[in-house]
Amino acid sequence: MPPTGHSEEIQAMTTHAHQDVPQVRFGIVLLPNFTLTALSGLIDVLRLASDEGDKSRPVRCSWKIIGESLAPVRASCGIEIAPWETFGDPARFDYIVVVGGLLHSGPEPGRATLEFIRAAGATRAELVGVCTGTFALMRAGVLDGHRICVSWFHYWDFVDQFPATPPELVLADRLYVADRRRITCSGGRASIDVGAAILMRHIEPSIVQKALRILQVDEQHKSNAPQPHPPGLAPAAHPKIKRAILLMEQHLSSALTVDEMAKKLDMSVRQLERLFKAETGSTPQAYAKAMRMRVASWMLTHSGRTVAAIASACGFSDASHMGREFRHAFGVSPGAYRSGGTEGAATQGQAPEADYGEVYPGRKEFY
Repeated sequence: MPPTGHSEEIQAMTTHAHQDVPQVRFGIVLLPNFTLTALSGLIDVLRLASDEGDKSRPVRCSWKIIGESLAPVRASCGIEIAPWETFGDPARFDYIVVVGGLLHSGPEPGRATLEFIRAAGATRAELVGVCTGTFALMRAGVLDGHRICVSWFHYWDFVDQFPATPPELVLADRLYVADRRRITCSGGRASIDVGAAILMRHIEPSIVQKALRILQVDEQHKSNAPQPHPPGLAPAAHPKIKRAILLMEQHLSSALTVDEMAKKLDMSVRQLERLFKAETGSTPQAYAKAMRMRVASWMLTHSGRTVAAIASACGFSDASHMGREFRHAFGVSPGAYRSGGTEGAATQGQAPEADYGEVYPGRKEFY
């Protein structure tokens, strides 16, 4: 069975397997409209690390797709996959992986699925939420008090659906999080990293590295590797500065102080400020203000919300504060900007404007 110790990263759990170590058993639950990339990335790591060569036999580990019934489950791309078995006893697995995908299309996870997840949470099996599979784990009540990783794309959806969750437990600046017997993953290619990290608990690392090379993955990402950089902003190469920028985006209406941000990044304030300046040419404070201005200017021209409501959503103390910043940045008031009083204005630290309606379709609130 997998180790039970607390860990910041899965990679810290480095118990190596010998030939007589039992097979690692995975049960995989597919939610309606699951993401095929997240599923295939995970399974291919298991498949390639489980056996020698290209035989793909379930020797070192095994995997089964399980469900409420044997009826096919449709992926978001339209491909359908039928579960191999119904749920049964969750204790027969070492890891139970729940793979999600689209949030607002199709049916929600059924009662039997949530009950199975809840029952699994009471066993020694470790629960893994991939992509929006984390939402199902949350609904089943098995993530209470745990740190939770969600995709940047679904961060505000998570806040909407689970407003009682302490903000400090919701992380959307990194690829995945391991907290006790719960692993949550942002999805996409990160499922490969999660699968590899789990297997390294049980299998010789060189075998897992071989599997990654076959998949053309040059380097396994650690859990604290950053999620993709927000669009339309001055780029940064350093992983911690990328994470800092993601944190700014996710705390738009209630900005983190530099002290709070440095603590989340496990850096000193001086280190953060120096590195941020070197990477972006700006201070963290100036960059965060530029981001607030960017979103506010987009909301003025793409929504009918009042200036006061936009000011609140974008982290200004009030409409007057936002008005002063607009005049300083653009030379016009927010009202004049909304009416087309300026063309092509840009604020410090910004690349050409991204369309937040495309980046976050349907989103009305930024927190």
